[in-house]
Amino acid sequence: MDIAIQASGLGKRYGDHQALAGVDLEVAAGTVLGLLGPNGAGKTTTVRMLATLLEPDSGRATVAGFDIVRQQREVRRRIGLAGQYAAVDGLLTGRENLELLGTLLHLGRKGARSRASELLARFELEGAAEKPVQTYSGGMRRRLDLASALIAAPSVLFLDEPTTGLDPASRQVLWQMVREQVGQGVTVLLTTQYLEEADFLADRILVIDKGQVLAEGTPDELKRKVGEEWLEVGLADADGLEAALAALAKVAVASPTVDRASRRISVQLADGMGAITAAAAALEGTGVEVVDFALRRPSLDDVFFHLTGRETDQGQDASDASDASATTHDKRAKENQ
Repeated sequence: MDIAIQASGLGKRYGDHQALAGVDLEVAAGTVLGLLGPNGAGKTTTVRMLATLLEPDSGRATVAGFDIVRQQREVRRRIGLAGQYAAVDGLLTGRENLELLGTLLHLGRKGARSRASELLARFELEGAAEKPVQTYSGGMRRRLDLASALIAAPSVLFLDEPTTGLDPASRQVLWQMVREQVGQGVTVLLTTQYLEEADFLADRILVIDKGQVLAEGTPDELKRKVGEEWLEVGLADADGLEAALAALAKVAVASPTVDRASRRISVQLADGMGAITAAAAALEGTGVEVVDFALRRPSLDDVFFHLTGRETDQGQDASDASDASATTHDKRAKENQ
């Protein structure tokens, strides 16, 4: 399979702060790589380097087969970038935003008009096409921003926290639109703090923290690193906890854990339906009232905590010190283009 993005040993330092410390990654064409990590992990710095807005201090990378330092112009011709916040002009209409960008990207007036109409239809913005963008909802702005990133039909798309601030319904719509692009062969590198977003969109996930790669794999592979499925049992009455714990300990492969406040017991069982049946029978023999009895697989939340020792910062703006420094470098890079 062709490799659309490849990086080896990427490093970046801002003064005394090591934003990236030798990041390696590889993204197959037509797939989605989710870049997952807490605030300050180096996600945005990685994207900005791969999008040629920053130059690495060490290492090298290619995007769409071109070197991000020596062949920046060729890279820029083949990528689209949507940042954490919609980068469209609120005073212009949706159509004007897309047509202006198409003209700047040398599509020609006719080509820009045609491409704008196509994207407005694809992203269900035709009804608002002639309205100023400042009247759009947050979800509509994000859709227009994604359409803007696709105006030149890029083969590689960078999405940096694309659904920040969106409600769940708008987030789902944007996810489906990203999936449509991947179905058409576009390669996507996605940074996110929404773990369900990474689980839904990403073919593979790279977990980074403090500028270093902690783990890589498919969502299922990463979940298996945390452990197998476990049984969660909820009781109606706290008085039955001791009896239930004693019964489950006989069929568990490890000592059960208990949350007394919520009257919930978690227990690791041997593989197979027989272990589940044995657990149910053991509980029934105690006579305790069970209100919940369910198998739970490890989630990406569990993976994240297992690897970083931290809870996720879902829903917060990613505005760490390294990214703030990167913004200054972005401005200089744009001025020199």
